[in-house]
Amino acid sequence: MLKSLSARIFIGLFAGVILGSMVQYLLSDLHFFSGTLVDIASGVGTMFVNMIMMLVVPLVFFSIVCGVCELQDLRSFGRLGGKTFGFYIINTIVGISAALAVCLLLRPGEGVDMSGATGVTINATELPNLMALIVGIVPSNPIQAFTSGNMLQVIFMALLLGGVMKSMGDTVAGAVKGFQTGNKIMMKLISVVMQLAPIGVFALMFKLGATLEAEVFFSVLEYLGLIIGLLVLWVFIVYPAAVGLFTPISAKTFREKTQEQILFSFSTASSNATIPVTMRTLTEKLGVNKAVAGFGVPLGATMNMGGVAIYITVAIFFIANAFGTPITMEQLPTVLFSIFLLAVGAGGVPGGGMVMIGVMIHQMGLPVEAFALVAALDRLIDMILTSCNVVGDTAVLTIVDQTEKEHHVEAPEALADRA
Repeated sequence: MLKSLSARIFIGLFAGVILGSMVQYLLSDLHFFSGTLVDIASGVGTMFVNMIMMLVVPLVFFSIVCGVCELQDLRSFGRLGGKTFGFYIINTIVGISAALAVCLLLRPGEGVDMSGATGVTINATELPNLMALIVGIVPSNPIQAFTSGNMLQVIFMALLLGGVMKSMGDTVAGAVKGFQTGNKIMMKLISVVMQLAPIGVFALMFKLGATLEAEVFFSVLEYLGLIIGLLVLWVFIVYPAAVGLFTPISAKTFREKTQEQILFSFSTASSNATIPVTMRTLTEKLGVNKAVAGFGVPLGATMNMGGVAIYITVAIFFIANAFGTPITMEQLPTVLFSIFLLAVGAGGVPGGGMVMIGVMIHQMGLPVEAFALVAALDRLIDMILTSCNVVGDTAVLTIVDQTEKEHHVEAPEALADRA
């Protein structure tokens, strides 16, 4: 059992929480445990996440370029892109709609007096502009796009380069081979870093267990339970059921194959950091075509935020009700469209959902003090919603891959890679 990376991550996750909680509740008076040891764990966890993030941009760039070059023709590229983008949008809309229905039915936050919450400053103050988001996809400085980790711009450059290389055919065979070699190197680097995952996960969860104040949850159990319940339902029921309905892969098999992905994303709370694990889950465990995975995973980590959509929707309705300013039916269209833009623009980094909720609080004229509640509970929710996001990527791309099978017959080399 301990030879399995998933099992070791699982052990590291729970061992970190248990030992961290012991430090908080039994050893808090000893500075070595509550101070020094927590700082060390925080440093180790941060280093582990940074190692993953260090490799994400080059991995995404190489994988997309190779993915486009491996397509049968450029028409399939347009078809694949349209399907993937469309399915991601549908997934986000479904998440918002389901959360809206639950909020209208259960009315979370009614009767809860949160007027005494402590104020927290919100840095972001503007709703994302759709045209600005589209214009920003094209980088004016490619170096800055790489150094800043702007995934949409990196994806655009990789798609453009891969498309041009594909159109040039055999004249750039050497360059294509170079990118394929680079992609293999990046995957090997990721596999090396992933061997450290149990240690990194343990450190991250140790810090969480040592610093999280449980009593802050008691007054908002309905809010917390509602969000977590919806996210868990999506991860273990809705997405597996969708895969079982539209592909030959059963819901049970899908749940088994995504275990490592769920645990890793749960501990890092970052869709971007989970990209390598998502890629491996798709190509090695679910047999998804490398071109589909290479194109869809980075895009999904940036814009396929079903979990964030559910989180923002429930949070805004709860806060509005708890602070005595419920959302009216006239406000619903604007609120829902804003939630959609925020979910797409949240990005695959820890805390993205919390920042977007802060934007909504400001724009809707809700009390700034409400952000204290969001900040206090965000880390726990963020872990679960990240798992929902990445499993959503895997489910959508597994379905997209199934729809693509009818359009091409894979080369023997590709079939051998997936065997």
